[in-house]
Amino acid sequence: MSPRTHLTSADDVPEQGGWLFTVEEPGGSLQEVFLLRLADGVAAWRNYCQHETDQELYREDIGAVVRDGGIVCPKHGSVFDAATGHCDNGPAAGSDLAEVAVTVELGEVYLTDDDVTFSHEGPAGAGSDDDDDDDVPDSTSHLRF
Repeated sequence: MSPRTHLTSADDVPEQGGWLFTVEEPGGSLQEVFLLRLADGVAAWRNYCQHETDQELYREDIGAVVRDGGIVCPKHGSVFDAATGHCDNGPAAGSDLAEVAVTVELGEVYLTDDDVTFSHEGPAGAGSDDDDDDDVPDSTSHLRF
């Protein structure tokens, strides 16, 4: 088991929207992950829809949209169970979100996934020299929340 990394306090994970951080894969690529507060703890999901992996579920302007215990994909409306990651509707039906292992202990959230390492809080591009000022998600969605 690899050492755990402190992420944040469970109290600092907003009840709506979630908390975004970035992990580094073994090959060096960066991947966004978001925490969601659940009734009985915290879940961590990689920030992409299973139907279209370039479609983010957590967006900086609104976080992750959660309705009736489900994470709503802003592009096609598929809904993933916030606790299990499973989707049983829309274009992503039958798929599961990619989970990242976290542990809550004494009110603090720790990254405990052996497959990734913590990079930083916030989006993957935070702190980069990328001059792209376009903060608009790559979506053609007609859905509004």
